[in-house]
Amino acid sequence: MEIRERIEALLAEAFPEVKFEYTDFRGDLRVLFSKEHVIPVCKFLRDNEELAFSMCEDITAIDWARQPNRFSVVYHIYSLKNKYRLRLACDVEEHEAKIDTVTSVWKSANWYERETWDMYGINFEGHPDLRRMYMAEEFEYFPLRKEYPMIGIPGDQPLPKK
Repeated sequence: MEIRERIEALLAEAFPEVKFEYTDFRGDLRVLFSKEHVIPVCKFLRDNEELAFSMCEDITAIDWARQPNRFSVVYHIYSLKNKYRLRLACDVEEHEAKIDTVTSVWKSANWYERETWDMYGINFEGHPDLRRMYMAEEFEYFPLRKEYPMIGIPGDQPLPKK
């Protein structure tokens, strides 16, 4: 049985109450599920001996500019044992742009979640040190959101003095 079929079977067995949507594009498997289950699903994928997704490579977001689920938080995880990369996705509403942190599952999630907070404004509930990385703390915008102009907003970020 292929790894993709094993992932689907094991997730269905472990989480019968969760609706998983699978998308495969050019060999890249994406699993979409409700954000309420992010921590147990991630722990399962990490701790299952057969799957062993021990590495979180990246966390980012997509701004779809649509309602009600404007954003998708995307997790890129990797199994060294199976040499297999998997994308997890959870939709997040604009009016409640938050999801639980997975720093308890993968320590590397710390920086990726901070970057996603800084650029998209998605709050990672329970994060140990959620603060901006690139933008100043007092900066009130999130540059990767669709409504932020590509040329920026004149005067929104003062230039450094020589």
